[in-house]
Amino acid sequence: MASPREFVPLSIAILTVSDTRILDTDSSGTLLVERLEKAGHRLGDRQINRDDIYRIRATVSAWIADPGIDAIITTGGTGVTGRDSTPEAIEPLLDKVIDGFGEVFRMLSWNDIGTSTLSSRALSGVANGTYVFCLPGSGNACATAWDKLISAQLDYRTRPCNLVELMPRLREK
Repeated sequence: MASPREFVPLSIAILTVSDTRILDTDSSGTLLVERLEKAGHRLGDRQINRDDIYRIRATVSAWIADPGIDAIITTGGTGVTGRDSTPEAIEPLLDKVIDGFGEVFRMLSWNDIGTSTLSSRALSGVANGTYVFCLPGSGNACATAWDKLISAQLDYRTRPCNLVELMPRLREK
């Protein structure tokens, strides 16, 4: 039997991508902040950016370069409309895409929204040793992603494996 592990708190940055939200109306960003803090993690930073590829990319690039940020969660801009550009902003920054994240997220979302999950372009990957998760902008989508996927994978105690235990090896060449 494996010995129990201690929780490892991470510093997580939250980016809301929206043309209309401000801090007071950013319910999805607030939900994520509440969930990560309740889990024992720290909020590393929080911003709201318009649906603009270069602004999104600049914010996330700065966080990826910051050794004090362990993970980034974006919410919004993952749909298929002309203004939805989060995956296009983020994917070029990733060293590796974690394909299973989007696949499992859409599978879980099926229970709530059925075939509408088809238009979700949820994405995850690793950039410069930092985990990046791109979620849809709805509160339900953020709750599903955090509660059923991200929280367990960002918890060192999760067995048989989790993303935290891989962090020391993410920059290997």
